[in-house]
Amino acid sequence: MRNAESLTPSQITDFLKASAGIEFAGQSRAEVYGWVERTLVNQEYGRQGKKARGAIRAYLSKVTGLSLAQMARLIRAYIETGRVTTTAYQRHRFSTKYQRADVSLLAEVDRAHELLSGPATQRILKREYAEFGDRKFARLAEISVGHLYNLRHSAAYRKVAAVFEWTRPSAVSIGERRRPEPNGQPGYLRVDTVHQGDWGGEKGVYHINAVDTVTQWQVVGCVCRISERFLIPVLEAILHQFPFRLRGFHTDNGSEYVNGTVAKLLRKLLIEFTKSRSCRSQDNALVEGKNGAVIRKLMGYGHIPGEHAERVHQFYAAHLNPYLNYHRPCGFATVTLDARGKRQRKYKLPDYATPYEKLKLLPQAEEYLKPGVSLAQMDKAAHSMSDTAWARHMGAAKAKLLRECKIESPIPPRFQ
Repeated sequence: MRNAESLTPSQITDFLKASAGIEFAGQSRAEVYGWVERTLVNQEYGRQGKKARGAIRAYLSKVTGLSLAQMARLIRAYIETGRVTTTAYQRHRFSTKYQRADVSLLAEVDRAHELLSGPATQRILKREYAEFGDRKFARLAEISVGHLYNLRHSAAYRKVAAVFEWTRPSAVSIGERRRPEPNGQPGYLRVDTVHQGDWGGEKGVYHINAVDTVTQWQVVGCVCRISERFLIPVLEAILHQFPFRLRGFHTDNGSEYVNGTVAKLLRKLLIEFTKSRSCRSQDNALVEGKNGAVIRKLMGYGHIPGEHAERVHQFYAAHLNPYLNYHRPCGFATVTLDARGKRQRKYKLPDYATPYEKLKLLPQAEEYLKPGVSLAQMDKAAHSMSDTAWARHMGAAKAKLLRECKIESPIPPRFQ
């Protein structure tokens, strides 16, 4: 509206009647107050009668959008001072003692000392000023431990104290970090180590567990140490016991397998070497499950001294491994996808079979076998004794082994 502050009293009355259903609002407080002041001056508000004053007050309230009570306060201020101005307001603030330079200096000290505790840092700040005469620490030398932590939690401190480092690539280039993809073919092994524990400062044996991904064919070995001198011969013997050609060798990131010697052996045998990815515990879940369901269940948690590793390995090759592959059924899950795309595993009675039975069910199973190995030979080994009879035979051999080696089985700590 132009010249809205210079309307005549009759025009103001007509405007109020015509704009009964219309609402107005001002842009900013300074503009509204300035317009109110000019209107009161032009209308000579102080000389008007009661009726005219009420019309002017209603007119001002209508145009500015302020309430009548607020407009009455502005008019009262105008009568007393002759001005309509905004009231200057200053929010109460505590005085700032420590400046941005002090916060930066504290961050520098924390970075140099690698973030000590509050009391230790407080002592350093006092020594810098009192004993070494550095005047930059004049204010920080008087800081309390509680306020020191307040400064550390401030946004200004985090800006100067934050240190970002790029993720460093792994220095070990042995093995490819991925999950093996067997595509229904046998020969892709999952390998892991199970330690039989220490007792009285003496190392126990190490079980080497290797499981085929597709058929769950399992071969277990035993060594007294996991150094190259003891591990490589046993590892070669384990790989030799698998009846089919080996195509993959997958382990976790333990140094007993991720080293140049094992990589050289696998290259010689034309076996691809893969290792588990970070934050992917399911990459080696199959052999981890076999560690508990087979090795821990059959051999227990008792300490077996390393000097008996050779005899334990012979027991595995002659008794345990044939039992596991020809006479002990394994569960093969049926995997389905639900409506959300999540995989569901279900185990039914037809899904249980021995690893040898699973191998025979593969299409063209003969093509996967090593030279000199046939299904007829394996059938003869599988039917030489019943499942229960072989289990009793294996159990008797295990009892004899433990008895002759005089192996005591101490109770694990959680069962004491």
